[in-house]
Amino acid sequence: MRVRFGMRPREAFRHAHGWTLQQTSDRLNDLSAQRPGAAVAADASLVGKWERWPAPAGRRPSLNVLLLLAEVFGCRMDELLDLEDRRAMPESDLRVLAHQAAAAEPPREAGMQPSPATAAAAEPTGPEMVRTAAAEAADWARWAEASNVGDLALEQLVAETRALSADYLVGEPLPLFAQARRLRDQVWALLEGRQYPRQTRDLYSVAGYLCGILAWISSDLGQLREADTQGRTAWLCAELADHRDLRAWVLSTRSKVAFWDGRMRDAIGFARRGADYRPDGSAGVLLACQEADAWSQLGAAEEARAALHRSLDVRESVTTPDEIGGLLSCGDYRRANYTAAVQLRVGEPGSALRTTQAALGESAAQPYGTVAQMRIAQAAAHLALNGPEAAAEALLPVLALPPEQRLDPVTRRLRELAAAVARSPAAGSRPAARLQEAIEEFALDSAPRRLALTSGNDVS
Repeated sequence: MRVRFGMRPREAFRHAHGWTLQQTSDRLNDLSAQRPGAAVAADASLVGKWERWPAPAGRRPSLNVLLLLAEVFGCRMDELLDLEDRRAMPESDLRVLAHQAAAAEPPREAGMQPSPATAAAAEPTGPEMVRTAAAEAADWARWAEASNVGDLALEQLVAETRALSADYLVGEPLPLFAQARRLRDQVWALLEGRQYPRQTRDLYSVAGYLCGILAWISSDLGQLREADTQGRTAWLCAELADHRDLRAWVLSTRSKVAFWDGRMRDAIGFARRGADYRPDGSAGVLLACQEADAWSQLGAAEEARAALHRSLDVRESVTTPDEIGGLLSCGDYRRANYTAAVQLRVGEPGSALRTTQAALGESAAQPYGTVAQMRIAQAAAHLALNGPEAAAEALLPVLALPPEQRLDPVTRRLRELAAAVARSPAAGSRPAARLQEAIEEFALDSAPRRLALTSGNDVS
């Protein structure tokens, strides 16, 4: 079990007995109750931490715990430890273990070879030292060769991440957030074990993409601080994986979070840093669009237009499909959504109306969040050109969205539109008042608001 499945020694012994973590903790507690001065208060979680040590999520078992575990499992204490354990143990514990192993060794007849425990207590010399070194090398090779993840398992993790990223474009955010979190935790658990270096890099890559998706969903739920935390962790994973495209996507996600947090200079900085990696696929298109979005919010029209032109140039140079796709991709429809928003901010409502009408005229199904923002941009263009009646008609599909799909960016853009209505010449008219009332009613029951009203509102 240790070699084939990459289990830690203590976990392997438990599975060999067919016990759960709770059954093991019950046996430990029962045994320790019979040992004066040796009682432990174990539960399933603590036994799992003893098994995972010396991984970061583990806890070092004391010598007393090891003694009780050995008795419960019917083995020697040294069989519960491998080379990795011994390297992490205090020297004082190792000396006690060596002393106990030597004391427990039965008398040897002449010519008998010493046991491994006795050999550990007495340093070998001469040819025996060479043979011992060779045995140690073989033990280490067996340890290094073991992997807790195979190539097929890695392919499955990537496939599940791609499916999740695609599902988010059409599904509700909260269930998909929970799914992404579970998948991320699976990857983290694998990283606590052993695998080949290339497999470790692949696992860090998947973990980075999942943290990036969690950051994106968190921001769509209005949880910007938590989204920033996910983004920083995603960046660490990208660095550990040394993955150029992942770095670009993480910086795109962080640019998005900074934009909705009102940190436009940070949003521009993240977008430019991401573009510097010259990623394959469409990440470069999205990064240029995000830079244009932030510049237009700052009122820098020329810089915004230049970034939009750059997004076109990058799009024409894309020849490689995105590694994950779905949420982590930027096609023409998504680019048109950014373009329309920028055109509105730089004072080109006519161009924005033409952009939205052309995009909304496409027959292919598009992500509901992007479609909603596109229709809001269309309504804003109508408000500037044709009045509140045309704007209200454009908004009808948006206002019909179910509450679970009313993402924070959609709600914010609607509030921006309501503010624009209040500033427009038609502000006092009945159509304008009805439009503002409809927007306020929409915002009263949204995905972020439902999250805030639940007991489990921590999405980090």
